[in-house]
Amino acid sequence: MADNRDIKYLNKDFDTFRARLIDYTKTYFPNTYNDFTESSPGMMFLEMSSYVGDVLAFYMDNQIQENFVQFAREENNLLTLSYMMGYVPKVTTAASTDISFYQIVPANAAFAPDYTYALEIPENTQISSNANTSIAFLTETRVNFSLSSSLDPTEISVYSVAGANPAFYLLRKTRRAISSTINTTTNTVTAPTDFYTINLEAENIIGILDIKDSDGNEYFEVPYLGEDMVYDSIRNTNPNDPNFFNDTDAAYLLKTKQVARRFVTRFTSATNLQIQFGSGTSSDITENIIPNPTNVGIGLPFEKDKLTTAYSPTNFIFSNTYGIAPANTTLTIRFLTGGGVISNVQANQLTVLDRSNVKFVNSNIADSTIATTIISGTAAQGGLNCTNLIAATGGSDGDSVAELRLNTLSSFASQLRNVTADDYLVRAYSLPSKFGSLAKVFVEKPRLAVTANESVLDMYVLSFNGDGQLQAASNALKQNLQTYLYQYKMIGDSLNIKDGFIINIGINFNIIVLPNYNSNQVLLACVEYVKVFFNINDWQINQPIILNDLTAGINAIEGVQTTRDVEISNKVGTTSNGNIYSAFAYDVEGATLNSVVYPSIDPMIFEVRFPNSDIQGRVVQI
Repeated sequence: MADNRDIKYLNKDFDTFRARLIDYTKTYFPNTYNDFTESSPGMMFLEMSSYVGDVLAFYMDNQIQENFVQFAREENNLLTLSYMMGYVPKVTTAASTDISFYQIVPANAAFAPDYTYALEIPENTQISSNANTSIAFLTETRVNFSLSSSLDPTEISVYSVAGANPAFYLLRKTRRAISSTINTTTNTVTAPTDFYTINLEAENIIGILDIKDSDGNEYFEVPYLGEDMVYDSIRNTNPNDPNFFNDTDAAYLLKTKQVARRFVTRFTSATNLQIQFGSGTSSDITENIIPNPTNVGIGLPFEKDKLTTAYSPTNFIFSNTYGIAPANTTLTIRFLTGGGVISNVQANQLTVLDRSNVKFVNSNIADSTIATTIISGTAAQGGLNCTNLIAATGGSDGDSVAELRLNTLSSFASQLRNVTADDYLVRAYSLPSKFGSLAKVFVEKPRLAVTANESVLDMYVLSFNGDGQLQAASNALKQNLQTYLYQYKMIGDSLNIKDGFIINIGINFNIIVLPNYNSNQVLLACVEYVKVFFNINDWQINQPIILNDLTAGINAIEGVQTTRDVEISNKVGTTSNGNIYSAFAYDVEGATLNSVVYPSIDPMIFEVRFPNSDIQGRVVQI
């Protein structure tokens, strides 16, 4: 009879358990027990059983719930799930802003800036708020007042004069800075331990800056311990780059290197950052990191007689060490803290500069009065100073529970991979600025496919020179981009990085001015509008020129009756006035159809290289 009894499995709470137990008793024990009053002994046992069932159901549901990022509520579980799905949680987010550094230098004998007194400010220099000294920012890259390029321009203005000649110049450079403070801790390690772990306790941890041991070895952070390749940067100089030709668009070269000493980090709570090292103990790094092909299959039960299985590709990439574990040494850990909403400081508050590591680029400079004045900033000439001209933004108190869930799901969906042409486009623009600043990027499939390989993509790139004009990207920049994109590309993808074509143009137009308007003022407004229309920052590769839009914009300017004879001309080579244009000629007239100037088949971009001379307008009569 028991096997045929009706058992319900949908009871979830105390009331349903209680009601079901009463129904069960009435159905199967009608003559045994029939007193269901609130005070009866039988009801006491039924309600106690319901209570136990309610508690068990709650914990079972909760345990199931905590396994899904959409429903988990416990902080440690949410953090674990986030890492499992490839998202790195943030317990605090650093604010960022641009810091303007100012230095006074004297004029030389030729009344030009004397760069003998140029200063160098190292990276990770601290600038504190004058309103709250506990809020500090760190510069991302060094400042060298003696160098100027398109990536790192130096603004020069006359600071003071002596008679009719400049006496001092004001140099200005801008650097990105993030709200963070460098903290240092040490940890002594004795015997080697597999996956040695350190728990770093602190408020508002941003991340690890670096880890070094007492023997001078550096440990590198990786996404997972099985990853032994990291990206490093070196200055783009002639010894480092055999193809160096005074590149102005890539300050650093992006290189890959294999590292044996590495670590991973993960937050276990908002105030605890766990650092985990590898499991290798051998002094022979190569032996542990790189598997020996001759040993593949040895130790397997089928040995080398089962070649298909014994020589599985997975055996070649297997490493049982996951990096070298620290042993018999002292680890020095530098980590960053800070950020938060409080770090969104107002403009002109970041003025307290740490000058302890500031030095002259020219190491042989004498300790003269003028040198002391420049580096101290105490004299009337101003010396060295800094400020943030804009307010800091982006600081927040880390991921909320809702943000943690959404960010985790979004990260899992993207997988940090380039699949479509748009993925490559966005990723190219995200290249860190110190490795090169891309002005324009265009991605397409090859128009004339040499092979049937559908995964080949052509990427056309351009950069800016020191005057903000387009130029072909240097070899260093293109190599940095190739290296950077390699970590995100699909294994079967092939990417060709090429130079885009620059077509320089000039604009001539005539306008008729309404009566009672100043013709010169109206014409000047029209010229300024055309400059804005052709602002190179708003143009992309293969974008056509729609003349009707240009004409409509000019006609909308107050005082313009109508626009006539808008002409686009091609500018090529070096002109008599010394302007140097692109070497590529283009048949503008032949490419114009229905008031639209179309680009060529080959990816190209229209550029007004010298707006002050290449845009010409006239006022004509009806």
